[in-house]
Amino acid sequence: MAIEIDLSGQIVLVTGGVRGVGAGITRAFLAAGATVLTCARRPADTPIDGTEHYSCDVRDDSAVAAMFDEILAAHGRLDHVVNNAGGAPFALADAASPRFHTKIIELNLLAPLVIAQQANAVMQKQDSGGSIVMVSSVSGHRPSPGTAAYGAAKAGLDNLTTSLAVEWAPKVRLNSVVVGPVETELSHLHYGDADGVAAVGATIPLGRLAAPADVGNAALFLASPLAAYVSGAGLLVHGAGERPAFLDAANTNHG
Repeated sequence: MAIEIDLSGQIVLVTGGVRGVGAGITRAFLAAGATVLTCARRPADTPIDGTEHYSCDVRDDSAVAAMFDEILAAHGRLDHVVNNAGGAPFALADAASPRFHTKIIELNLLAPLVIAQQANAVMQKQDSGGSIVMVSSVSGHRPSPGTAAYGAAKAGLDNLTTSLAVEWAPKVRLNSVVVGPVETELSHLHYGDADGVAAVGATIPLGRLAAPADVGNAALFLASPLAAYVSGAGLLVHGAGERPAFLDAANTNHG
């Protein structure tokens, strides 16, 4: 029997859903038949057909509350949220200002919490409840030099997910997608030119960086009925992670 994910008639909000990983998530939910709402501080240069966009800075509590009011006025419900908005530029911790670190933690930890609170308030009143998927990172589970505040925020996000999964059960499920390096239009900022991207991909056991669609499909699974008994989980989407450095440094067992 074929297994298919059909979210026809369901309303999904994808934060930061207009470019990069977020666009991959948006397209995955569109392909499953969902009505997809996106939000970001600025719209995509090339809009994704079939979506409804809200301009919103997710770090602004008032703007988030106003967006949810608009969503409910237009659609009357909200079935799924994917908390994808986030990121951080490279900055060594001792060189970055306290304000810089605060902004990174606001975007990657506090903003997803505020979005989740608003979503939970809606979903708890729905007979079918709802689901929230947090987009996290392997940076929260290993050293993250150059993006230390980001890694710390993502570690907090994964812990937040497990806590809220307990607090908001049984009506609302929460899970996280723990993402490794992804090839997007901004990859050059982290990995350099095409040769740099390829070299980073070669360090991953599956031999490449993730594509935005890989993350989108994982988020779609966690939101779908196929994951109806999955809550408080972190799904690793990292191509088997990183080959331990000691294996290449050792001068034995290289056969």
